[in-house]
Amino acid sequence: MNHDLNIPIDIVRSVIVIAETGSISKAADRLNLSQPALSSQLKRIQGILGCELFTRTANGSLLTEVGKLFVEQGRRIIEANDQILRIGGRTLRQEPTRLGINNLYIKEIFKCLSAEALSNVIIQGGNSGEIAKGLTEGYIDIGCFFASMELADQVSNMIVNEAEERFVWVRSKDFVLSPGAPIPLLSHPGNLTDSLMIRALTNKGIQYRIAFNSADNLARTAAAEAGIGITAFPARIDPSPLICAREYYLPELTPLKSLLCVRQNFDAGTNLLEALSAQLFGDGARTKSGNKK
Repeated sequence: MNHDLNIPIDIVRSVIVIAETGSISKAADRLNLSQPALSSQLKRIQGILGCELFTRTANGSLLTEVGKLFVEQGRRIIEANDQILRIGGRTLRQEPTRLGINNLYIKEIFKCLSAEALSNVIIQGGNSGEIAKGLTEGYIDIGCFFASMELADQVSNMIVNEAEERFVWVRSKDFVLSPGAPIPLLSHPGNLTDSLMIRALTNKGIQYRIAFNSADNLARTAAAEAGIGITAFPARIDPSPLICAREYYLPELTPLKSLLCVRQNFDAGTNLLEALSAQLFGDGARTKSGNKK
């Protein structure tokens, strides 16, 4: 028998976890393996395939194009494997639910979910594009994020709840704008909130400048607290120690669409979805065809 024609299930699981965590060391911790053991598994499967599955970068291990295909097919193999084991009534260890949350919603999530409720949940904070990508590629199970029309179309078959989220300008108590000076914005590169702020100012013919630019929401909040500029937050979120900016010259911000999504073929159960819906959308979870409640 040619053993190179058989791919061990444990190695398939390992590759998927490396892809999810973006790091061999983090994957080894989750799998309770040593890094050398996990590296050996990766070397073995890449030897069988005759190609690389990951590219090492400064930001961690990124999937190659072949790696993306491997993970996509690998998830199907794992799902089929687990279904076969259940035929005989086998109870499998429940895999953790991977919850992707827009960074602006993180505090809201901890208001509605206790540590016990999150005991088998892995939370991944990020921007909306990252979360939507994780849902479509299968490494995020449930996602809460803001969406443009284009982004909403990409995940339309995964939406279980949606609403319009109102945004407001926020600033420190000590922020002062010099007369006639461009408005200093605290920016988040590639984020929908940036587009929201810039579009509102541009439509009113108001000049602005980027005073601070970071994908780190805590850093952006710290910059606001230092009084060097203004930014936008969802109106539902208490911005303390920041305050809502009500200056007459600031234009009203257009609401963004907020989505709660579940990846295809993932049985999320009801408790987590209902808690998220109640906190972020004000009602119980509803389902669309193609998703389980």
